Amino acid sequence: MTLAAMLSSMFQPNARVIRLHAEDDVVISLDQLVSGTHIESEGIAVAGLIPPGHKMATRAIEPGAAVRRYGQIIGFASQPIRAGQHVHTHNLAMGDFTRDHAHAADARPTARAAEPATFEGIVREDGRVATRNYIGILTSVNCSATVARAIADRFRRDIHPEMLAPFPNIDGVVALTHGAGCAVDPQGEGLAILQRTLGGYACHPNFAGVLVIGLGCETNQVSTLLATQGLTDSTRLHSFTIQDTGGTTRTVARGIELVREMLPQANAVKRQTVPASHLVVGLQCGGSDGYSGISANPVLGAAVDLLVQHGGTAILSETPEIYGAEHLLTRRAQTPEIGRKLVERIRWWEAYCARNGAAMDNNPSAGNKAGGLTTVLEKSLGGIAKAGSTNLVDVYEYAQPVKARGLVFMDTPGYDPISATGQVAGGANLICFTTGRGSAYGCAPSPSFKLATNTALWQRQSDDMDLNCGEVLDGTQGIEELGARLFRMLLATASGQPSRSELHGYGQQEFVPWQISVVT
Repeated sequence: MTLAAMLSSMFQPNARVIRLHAEDDVVISLDQLVSGTHIESEGIAVAGLIPPGHKMATRAIEPGAAVRRYGQIIGFASQPIRAGQHVHTHNLAMGDFTRDHAHAADARPTARAAEPATFEGIVREDGRVATRNYIGILTSVNCSATVARAIADRFRRDIHPEMLAPFPNIDGVVALTHGAGCAVDPQGEGLAILQRTLGGYACHPNFAGVLVIGLGCETNQVSTLLATQGLTDSTRLHSFTIQDTGGTTRTVARGIELVREMLPQANAVKRQTVPASHLVVGLQCGGSDGYSGISANPVLGAAVDLLVQHGGTAILSETPEIYGAEHLLTRRAQTPEIGRKLVERIRWWEAYCARNGAAMDNNPSAGNKAGGLTTVLEKSLGGIAKAGSTNLVDVYEYAQPVKARGLVFMDTPGYDPISATGQVAGGANLICFTTGRGSAYGCAPSPSFKLATNTALWQRQSDDMDLNCGEVLDGTQGIEELGARLFRMLLATASGQPSRSELHGYGQQEFVPWQISVVT
């Protein structure tokens, strides 16, 4: 039974707690529970104060015993826990346990929609489909960030509206800058990842044209960057450096002139009806809470199932945030080899953390814990609900081009800006982002669509949210129904309807390539 079906069958609209699985040792509070409150569905009384979204024990649990949520282990009791008590960081801890990866054991044929859904996309000359139409300015190194931003600022609609007024089909001119590109091993993995990320953005279909600007003496030489990514200068891509151009003032002037030359051709586009198979959605969750795995993530998972049925692609990522739940994905791998590729990435992260003196359980964040999440195991189990129930068809390293259609996994950190940057570099033309605490985020050149996990957040911060998945908790909408609504809304967003983050201008500052190099 899928998580969505399980929740639909067990959810009680008028209950003050939610039981997710018959074998669970905890239930989730829907509102603040005070000591002495009787929970009729469980036949127990609350012992202490339990905040909304947090866990309450349904039985006595001995120290060292496993504690389950979603029918899966989320940690081990660090002290005796009585029925009715709050279960959180003070009495629940991480611990290792054997996971049966059972590669491809649960793989099943994917159902296909009889009549494919469509959206209004921008078809590029090579047949790739865009959801937005930007001109981008990329930098090879931090030293050229200032000139890149100065060029983009000249075309800002809020400062210089006259510059783009004749070009209504252009969504904007954006500078995507970063803090790396020099003082690293020129043959190392870190520089290769940066170059792969920049290359993915340079050829992203959502960019009608791109400038690549360097300083001139950096490790990440512009000529090498283009060569390693199979890129060459053209009417769509121009590259140059500050030193060769003759300084900051001349470089800014040259950049402005090149953008001016690109504008007429970039504006000469028209949206047309295309199948949903051209939609590539990056799945993100940030500022998660105890409701994320109950409402917004399963709703997104239901939409992902529909997307895959219509031939589209969904990219699940954030490797530290599937840790401890990866066996649920390897079982859905289309082949045993794909399952083993995922486990290899998990092992890389274990070694990466070990050599840097870190632990995988550094995740969840303080905000996650305040929202009711205790361990990375619990966070991971709720996080993979974003991936729906279809087969896992491939596994990619960070910023690699995504070629497969269906549900795929990309290895990224859990930090949302880094993770989404890798997904967009891989080809994501839309980001779908769930949040329980209220993340504010955008991801130019791809629109970011935000899902609130609870109605309180929606009411408090609807200015940043696109859909209220708290309706699931309120009992006014089912997961499948809301997932179908979300799928339609994603098609509308891909067709040009602006998301809340786009209306606020988010997207330029959130470009954050993953830096793993030793800086010397």
